[in-house]
Amino acid sequence: MVPYDEKSVSISMRVAYLECFSGMSGDMFLGALVDAGVAPRLLEETVAALGIGARLEVSRVVRSGISATKVDVYVDGEKDLPREQYWERQTTAHNEHEHRHGHHEHDHHEGKHSHQDAESRASRPLPHEHSVSHEHPHSHAHGRGLTEIREIISAAAISETARKTALAIFEALGRAEAKIHNASVESVHFHEVGSVDAMVDIVCAAVGAEALRVDEIVCSPLNVGGGTVKCAHGTIPVPAPATVELLGDAPVYSSGVLAELVTPTGAAIVKTLASRFAAFPEMKIEKSGYGAGSRDFPGHPNVVRLTVGETASNAVAARTSSETITVLEANLDDLNPQVFGYVMDRLFEEGALDAFGMPVQMKKNRPGMLLTVLCKPEDAGKLTQLIFAETTTLGVRRRDEMRETLARRWEKVHTPWGEVRIKIASMNGTVTNYAPEYEDCRRIAAEHRVPLKRVMGEAVESYLSKSRG
Repeated sequence: MVPYDEKSVSISMRVAYLECFSGMSGDMFLGALVDAGVAPRLLEETVAALGIGARLEVSRVVRSGISATKVDVYVDGEKDLPREQYWERQTTAHNEHEHRHGHHEHDHHEGKHSHQDAESRASRPLPHEHSVSHEHPHSHAHGRGLTEIREIISAAAISETARKTALAIFEALGRAEAKIHNASVESVHFHEVGSVDAMVDIVCAAVGAEALRVDEIVCSPLNVGGGTVKCAHGTIPVPAPATVELLGDAPVYSSGVLAELVTPTGAAIVKTLASRFAAFPEMKIEKSGYGAGSRDFPGHPNVVRLTVGETASNAVAARTSSETITVLEANLDDLNPQVFGYVMDRLFEEGALDAFGMPVQMKKNRPGMLLTVLCKPEDAGKLTQLIFAETTTLGVRRRDEMRETLARRWEKVHTPWGEVRIKIASMNGTVTNYAPEYEDCRRIAAEHRVPLKRVMGEAVESYLSKSRG
């Protein structure tokens, strides 16, 4: 391990800058990754690992004079479409079916066709495998829930880091959809987001971003477009409600293009992968890539650019990531201590970033506990309700604070009893902290009946040996 040295006069780090001057979607990001050097084979293997009947097709296209890489998802041999084109197609297919069915009913009464022929015609599938109800042109197939999506991603043969990133993207998208529809995250069924093409986009984005091997992804302000777009719920304004929810703290604008330039999937990818939004950073450019969208706008290149390079700074100030978190506090003076432990477990299950208790002396000299919970702002409401439901407090204090965090990643190391994950924190590309994952070590210690401290020591030694090598 090389410790951070405040006397260093030059600090370098690898940065990827994402320019969303024509918006952002999952396929555009994958195209930019490939164009910037990520091997197409890596993404193809990732799709195969999901086992959901999809494949990728990579091609070169030109968008308003700019050559770019286009990545298309094929599901059961059929090419994915932008969602407004997909729903327009579904509506047209539905109307054509209703028209045929209506004429058939008329002909049947005139005695021109048999009832068996009527059933045969009515049972013909509509174009594309996503079914549309015959009762309403805007109804849609029952999508995947978050539980099923987690199971598919967890079973895929991808790295632990990529798996966690992909799940984080889906969960961000799920929270946005849940808020828009006034539902719980677990009850939301992702009509379009849970479809095969979106799963491919999100998981490949996580794998491809890891393959870039950069310390930070920075994003430009996002051009969201304008007008309206057709989707599962009908015609909605651009940007879509879920996109607005996801990009609530990001700089956005519209150049006047009447189209959906930032999709909910694209917004969730940016929200999760980008550490900050800023102008083009000072860097020594190593490579760049252009990812193409499906449409070709006259005079407006429908591409996203990804530039990778190395920054150098003579300042010794640490480069960290800033984020807004919510702090919840409650005084507890008559809660059974056994219940307190249960409450802590429930808070983490529901998404708390951290939770802890401190003994305090309350009014009338009663001993009590101060419960403090750190969480994402969007999770504050449900965690507040949990605190009220599970504890005896009559009030929960809430405030937003800025938090600086170091870049973190996971590596697996080998011990005599099995693999252990090491959490590694870095600042400006230099490792500052590392620690073995407690749950891994605890499980190994219990299974092999060896002291926990020995397992943790072996894991640290294995990591140090790997670092030196």
